Amino acid sequence: MVKQTGQKPIAQNRKARHDYHIDDVVEAGLVLTGTEVKSLRLGRASLVDAFASVRGNELWLQNLHIPEYTHGTWTNHEPRRTRKLLLHKDEMQKLIKAVEQQGVSLIPLSLYFKDGYVKVELATGRGKKDYDKRHALAERQANREAQRALSDRRKG
Repeated sequence: MVKQTGQKPIAQNRKARHDYHIDDVVEAGLVLTGTEVKSLRLGRASLVDAFASVRGNELWLQNLHIPEYTHGTWTNHEPRRTRKLLLHKDEMQKLIKAVEQQGVSLIPLSLYFKDGYVKVELATGRGKKDYDKRHALAERQANREAQRALSDRRKG
């Protein structure tokens, strides 16, 4: 069997960058069962409500939705079960310290295969207020209009 190389995206949480100020990003592994991996290979997952939490000295990913494998039997998994995150000890301690600060959350940004293993991109972030979101949208729109005006000027 040939070993896979490179990255293959499965799911992304696009809303996370809109709802949070992202500070630090870390790559973590996941503890999965066989039917979960088969379902992920079909590209079926949702990070919409997912978040990471601390229990003891471990990090756990909650509310990650991986639908049941269609050809699975009694060995199928629960779609929204809690899954353990795999990190180096120093990375884990750094994230645990960050979460202990008030207002900091662990948000999964993307889920992907890397060299045949399932990885999750985990970020620490602070929630944005409504006025921050409006300000970011207005700034993006102003930049877009400025770029459009420059390109129109170049064209003549």
